[in-house]
Amino acid sequence: MEKRVMTDSKRRKGLTVASALLGGVLVLSACSGGGGDDPKGEGGDSTSQAKVDEAAAKKSSEAQIKITPKDGSDNASINSAAAVTVTKGTLTDVTMKTAAGTAVAGEISADKKSWKPSAQLERATAYKIAATAKDSDGRAAHENASFTTVSPANSFIGNFTPEDGSTVGVGMPVSINFDKAITNKADVQKGITVSSSSGQEVVGHWFNANRLDFRPEEYWKGNSTVTLKLNLDGVEGADGVYGVQQKTVTFKIGRNQVSIVDAQTKTMKVTQDGKTIRTIPISAGSPENKTYQGQMVISEKFKETRMNGATVGFTDDDGKGEYDIKDVPNAMRLSNSGTFIHGNYWGAKSIFGSVNTSHGCVGLSDTKGANDPNTPGGWFFSNSIVGDVVDVRNTGDKTIAPDNGLNGWNLDWAAWKAGSAV
Repeated sequence: MEKRVMTDSKRRKGLTVASALLGGVLVLSACSGGGGDDPKGEGGDSTSQAKVDEAAAKKSSEAQIKITPKDGSDNASINSAAAVTVTKGTLTDVTMKTAAGTAVAGEISADKKSWKPSAQLERATAYKIAATAKDSDGRAAHENASFTTVSPANSFIGNFTPEDGSTVGVGMPVSINFDKAITNKADVQKGITVSSSSGQEVVGHWFNANRLDFRPEEYWKGNSTVTLKLNLDGVEGADGVYGVQQKTVTFKIGRNQVSIVDAQTKTMKVTQDGKTIRTIPISAGSPENKTYQGQMVISEKFKETRMNGATVGFTDDDGKGEYDIKDVPNAMRLSNSGTFIHGNYWGAKSIFGSVNTSHGCVGLSDTKGANDPNTPGGWFFSNSIVGDVVDVRNTGDKTIAPDNGLNGWNLDWAAWKAGSAV
């Protein structure tokens, strides 16, 4: 009995070892992909492989989303850079936020093929766009991008006059002052157009690297409309400095008013459409302080303003201004250097029309407080607008510099055109 048991035990142990070896062979065969009894390869991981094959067979969405500017861009435009478009599909959702999380309003087009923000972006700001679209089978596609808009240090703007929607006189040029020096003048000038409903030819003139004015050969036609278009977005004004403005401005030209000041006769003839409507006695600059000659444009109007001689170089021995009048009435600026045409209440009434006594301004009789519209000063102020011309003659002084105020009319047409970069 004991011998038989030992024999059975050894037999069972031998079977166990054989089974283990056989199992090892089978596992090895399965891993190596050998033939064996499963020539179709349907054993082992065949179920997992089928799933992989099935997933691979499925097509991804055909919708192709494009976000501009491209991911990682800097110096992007604040006007037209941000946009999302899709081909072979339609947009279902677009979100745009600043890096700080502030949402940017935008709108998907009616055909759901494009999206753009509703307003101008901020300079030197990081933005993120996330877009989703679907194809004709409803399969979704996603795209994301981040970019940063152009910084103030790498962009320029032009501060212009006159304002959109304003009505100005026939002498008002379009004057643009850039906040950075422009070296690529031709490219910048090509990005600006000025046109008039009168059909007058309009030409630009660079006074320096920061200032560009536009005007026609003769004064603007009365009651015409002038249009200024700034297409400077992305224009390189200097090395690494780009424009950001994309704007259209229109303004009206009022009636034609030109006032002729004669320092010899000490009168001013106010004309409208070539006809004299009033002659006003004046007092111009004294022989020691002559008034500039030339065609000057009213650039600002002040019902009352302070005039201190020290600000324009007229000082006493103590360094204080030769005059300091805190309430000059009905004052209108003719130059940047301090030339005004204004009311005068402190001078004797007898000087107007008979003696030139000022420090270079053109004075009209007036009353203190600027409340009497019937004085010469009050009447002229009420009947003048920014852009009207005051043509000063016979003072014995030099002609005012064309860039001293809005006074480019003192250049002849050939000289004006010579200052164009295009």
